[in-house]
Amino acid sequence: MPHHDSINRRHLLIGSGVLLGAGLSPAYTLTQSAKIRIGVIGSGHIGGTIGGLWVKDGHQVLFSSRHPEELKDLVTGLGELAKAGTVDEAIAFGDVLFIAVPYGALPQIGQDYGGKLEGKVTLDACNAVAARDGAPIADEVEKEGIGVVSQKYLSGARIVRAFNTMNYKIFANEANRPAPKLAVPIAGDDVQAVQVAAGLVRDAGFDPVVVGKLADARRFQRGAPGYGQQVTAAELRQKLSLAP
Repeated sequence: MPHHDSINRRHLLIGSGVLLGAGLSPAYTLTQSAKIRIGVIGSGHIGGTIGGLWVKDGHQVLFSSRHPEELKDLVTGLGELAKAGTVDEAIAFGDVLFIAVPYGALPQIGQDYGGKLEGKVTLDACNAVAARDGAPIADEVEKEGIGVVSQKYLSGARIVRAFNTMNYKIFANEANRPAPKLAVPIAGDDVQAVQVAAGLVRDAGFDPVVVGKLADARRFQRGAPGYGQQVTAAELRQKLSLAP
């Protein structure tokens, strides 16, 4: 990749403001209207809903699960920009990944695909639920913060926490509403990955609010003040005492 400081700022933007970092195709950097190829890992309610919003915005999305044949209706309904496949295929396909699986599956995903995740911008929507995922990992999340724990298990990925705070029905119903749009909090350690995520939040029809680093993602994990907030960006910043 060329040194970005030498490139006109507008050339780093695609669509609604996605900043391209290392690991993404250089072809995007000089294209205003380019769309990203997105691999979805876990294509249930959240993965299917958010991935579908990206397809409607013009992105190519490969939805994956352990049983890709079960995704036929989903991709057929979304049209030619949507495909179904295995997790391996989604990782290979995606310039960016979106992971929305039960949190207890993250250690295994990291173990099975860790090398292939190296350098990938990965939006992480997974929530730890003790009753489903087990007390040990839920306690770990409570103690260390969910962003830090996700990065530990998916160590090579460029993690950004996003789309974890609301039910999929709310995302489906509130996407692309008239301004002010529904706020989606995000957090990550990699500045360029956070910019990519912010652009994709906008492309899905929402307003991104950068809460901080991965350690700050605990501020909108389950049970925290930023979780479940159906509010505007200005309201969310106020609730979390962020700068306007």
